[in-house]
Amino acid sequence: MLPQIGIEILNELNVKSGRLLDPYCGSGSSFASGLECGITEMYGFDINPLAVLISSVRFTKVSVNELIEAKRELRNNVYEFLKDEKNIETLQRPQITNIDFWFSKEVSDNLIVVKHFIDKIQDKKIKRFFLIPFSETVRECSYTRNNEFKLFRMKEKDLLTFNPDVIGVYLNKLGNTIFLYSNFYFPKLQANTKINVQYSDFQPENESYDVVLTSPPYGDSRTTVAYGQFSTLSNEWLGIDYARKIDGMLMGGVKPKQKIEAGIIADYISEIDKIDNKRALEVSAFYYDLESSINKVAKSIKKGGKSIYVVGNRTVKNVQLPTDQFIAEKFEHNGFKHLITYKRALSSKSMPSRNSPTNEAGKTVSTMLWEFVVICEKNRERM
Repeated sequence: MLPQIGIEILNELNVKSGRLLDPYCGSGSSFASGLECGITEMYGFDINPLAVLISSVRFTKVSVNELIEAKRELRNNVYEFLKDEKNIETLQRPQITNIDFWFSKEVSDNLIVVKHFIDKIQDKKIKRFFLIPFSETVRECSYTRNNEFKLFRMKEKDLLTFNPDVIGVYLNKLGNTIFLYSNFYFPKLQANTKINVQYSDFQPENESYDVVLTSPPYGDSRTTVAYGQFSTLSNEWLGIDYARKIDGMLMGGVKPKQKIEAGIIADYISEIDKIDNKRALEVSAFYYDLESSINKVAKSIKKGGKSIYVVGNRTVKNVQLPTDQFIAEKFEHNGFKHLITYKRALSSKSMPSRNSPTNEAGKTVSTMLWEFVVICEKNRERM
């Protein structure tokens, strides 16, 4: 979700204060929107460790001068350490799945050195800040293909000319991260700003929030945006031992025994079931989980509060699923009034522009060209 979308909607609804919730906060776009509109108390939840790290770092106040000094010190330490090639042999190699498949020996050695000196930083806030550009460097310097939404290795011919300068890439990204933070986030983080990001599923709190601004997953991770897979290598380098299991922990990760048979989505799933029962169950798994999450979120919004969901309607087996209508329906079941749904051209995302819903070679269709902003208001008790 682009922050500009949230800014436009919050301004249109005249939301300038109160408590904001993002139950699937990702890297924190909703918080950027809230800050721009004057909201100072916000809460987020996510179960991807990298996402939580990024959100937390973006919205934690830390001295820019100290960041610049820490960068200078790390740079000097790294280059001094690398003057003797034998020094690398003293460092322990991380437990990265198929490390030699995803990284050249030179790249992995240099990543180990950078991570070693990041880990030596005493200030916890600065250390976590330095891990953000490190996570980006891991992906950019790996053998993964660029602009892919899943984990694919480069073609063999491309490997021959791929020789990234890991240290240079990291220091450049660190400098850019400091610049962005100091010019955008730091000035907006005032003394009364409270942004709390938790590494967990969202747990309901009775009528605690004035507004929810979020963009939930558009579908199960296997067929839309594989959030866990996209961040797998970075999470493993950060020491997350279950990095390759994250997608299975997200919405639709566990297949149910029966498909959904009630509500607006039921007929669409039945159409998929006529073609592929397995896919119908996988789609049902996602909507079961989304409904459960909406029930928790709805319970947590104050009367008169707003829910703002930015979603896409994906296509499975040539059946376009009306996720926007499903969300409006479930909020209405929880005592909300559906105010309006805006349709807009889909912003740039790491996902395929076309897929093969029939799994037949050469037969492809567009995945998602539009996203929908679903706005509801709580006005009564749950039905």
